[in-house]
Amino acid sequence: MVRIRLKRLGRKKTPFYRVVVTDVRNRRDGRPLQELGFYNPLSKELKLDKASAEAWIGKGAIPSDTAARLIKLAPETGELIVLEVAKKERLSKKAKAKVEAEAKAAAQAKEQAEAEKAAAKAAAQAAAEAEAAAKAEEANAPVATETEAVEA
Repeated sequence: MVRIRLKRLGRKKTPFYRVVVTDVRNRRDGRPLQELGFYNPLSKELKLDKASAEAWIGKGAIPSDTAARLIKLAPETGELIVLEVAKKERLSKKAKAKVEAEAKAAAQAKEQAEAEKAAAKAAAQAAAEAEAAAKAEEANAPVATETEAVEA
């Protein structure tokens, strides 16, 4: 039976793996039938010939769990990529409550700022309308001539 699995290389505490096709009876680091690529878990680099891996799977090779995940993540072109691993936030209940309270306070502050901005805009608009009305009244008011002003 043929498997697609990882072959460990590298020094102690600095793992480096090659993705290989090998017989299940061979040792982990034994001679493979074919090398498909490599994976460096420290720098998250992956280079894998996905077409060859899928061809071996079509012939009946069974990938290990890790090898199957890497084959799924590999690009079709077989070029070197750097995997982005999402880090899970591990917060205590107290820390989660604090983060939620900060987010709620920020949302309230934003709403209050928007309300103040809208009120200021309305006040400015009302002042502009009042000024326009005053100018209109001045334009419509009868203008007294100098002689009328002197007589009065």
